[in-house]
Amino acid sequence: MPRLRLLTFNIAHARGLNPIQGLNSAQQLRNNLRKIAKLIVRLQPDIVALQEIDECSRWAGNFDHLEYLRLHSGFPHGVFGINTRRKGLLNLSYGNAFLSRHPIVSTETIVFGKASVGEKGFLFAEFEVEGRLVPMVNLHLHFSSREHRIRQLGRLLAWLRETQRARRAHWHVPPIICGDFNNPGTSPDATAALLSHLSDYYDYGLHPINGKTFPSPLPTWRLDFFFLPPSCLAPHSLVVRSFLSDHRPVLVEFDLA
Repeated sequence: MPRLRLLTFNIAHARGLNPIQGLNSAQQLRNNLRKIAKLIVRLQPDIVALQEIDECSRWAGNFDHLEYLRLHSGFPHGVFGINTRRKGLLNLSYGNAFLSRHPIVSTETIVFGKASVGEKGFLFAEFEVEGRLVPMVNLHLHFSSREHRIRQLGRLLAWLRETQRARRAHWHVPPIICGDFNNPGTSPDATAALLSHLSDYYDYGLHPINGKTFPSPLPTWRLDFFFLPPSCLAPHSLVVRSFLSDHRPVLVEFDLA
């Protein structure tokens, strides 16, 4: 029975605690990415879900952040799920991504809208873990609108229903869902809504149970989560103390039944 360690981390385009995007030099971005890579190496996850990571964006140094992280953290596999693409002088290309020690069998990216900046979406991937096919969703929801978040969750759930009809016979577990849910501090609308809908199918658990993730210097909100199906046994979760982004990463580990 393998034990899996998973990490979710919104890395804020590698700008660290700088509140204004585009003011970091390419060298400062690389320095921060190396620090993030060292943190990942120390935590030893099997799979890392990343949000706000750039493929090639002018405001983020015009280089591939995922490949830079992959090389410095020693992962054999990586995949992007780009939500925002814009060509021209102020080019942008960023979204979600996975790093993995296990082979990535298939992926699909769903983008929620067509905004030229700040678009959100999710990246789905299937991982081969010791002969088992493990599906995961890496999600980033709208930061300011409850209405947008609920609509985006509707898109996710409709997509999952269709995908499960075609693929669940091949999966070893139901989909693991993680990412940045952007719940406001006063109303956990996205996590509560998703947990309610998922309970129609399986008894999912929400992690972390304790700890807050945003803003990282003095966290007051929990924005970053894992939803684990019941076949993820003996789960343990932890909010990792870190100041490499405005979010703190969340680590979870469990036995794969």
